[in-house]
Amino acid sequence: MRGLFVTGTDTGVGKTILSAALMRCYPEAHYWKPIQTGPDDDTAEVCRLTGGNVITEGIRLPDPVSPHLAARRVEISIDLDSLVKPVTATPIIVEGAGGVLVPINNSQTMADLMMLLGLPVIVAARTTLGTINHTLLTIEALRSRGMQMAGVVMIGDGNADNRAAIEHYGNVAVIAEMPRFDPLTPESLAVWAEMLPKDLIS
Repeated sequence: MRGLFVTGTDTGVGKTILSAALMRCYPEAHYWKPIQTGPDDDTAEVCRLTGGNVITEGIRLPDPVSPHLAARRVEISIDLDSLVKPVTATPIIVEGAGGVLVPINNSQTMADLMMLLGLPVIVAARTTLGTINHTLLTIEALRSRGMQMAGVVMIGDGNADNRAAIEHYGNVAVIAEMPRFDPLTPESLAVWAEMLPKDLIS
């Protein structure tokens, strides 16, 4: 399988918008969110922003909480082995739920799904106070499991000092800085996506 896995330093950081931008950068790709919790439909949002190919199959849970808790509330347990990987002839952009160590069931976290898929990982990180620690912890969790890093994208108002610290202490490239779009339209996202590296998917 070719593609990228988009994770974040925490929830609400901007993974969905980054995923949509990557779809703009790689129009041949498919988007997939294997696990979605809460009423927000990230797949529909990516479709709105890109008009691209989206895969709708996956675990969909009503409560906006961690996957393990959302599943428990509807009396199911998420089984990663039965969470079928979409098979496409094109690259795939996979968006995780929350961060790397978000619990999925009683024994597995989002990291286990990432390892199962085996895709290079892009980390969506805030630019604001606290991002250095959160991002470095995320990078450490990925590397300790032998996962390949494709880079970090910082989201929000530019902060050169935080970017430099993440690159230095994390020994990682910040491949792009994404603003908060106001308004967020397919057109504004498409213009920004032109700045993304074109060699992330090999």
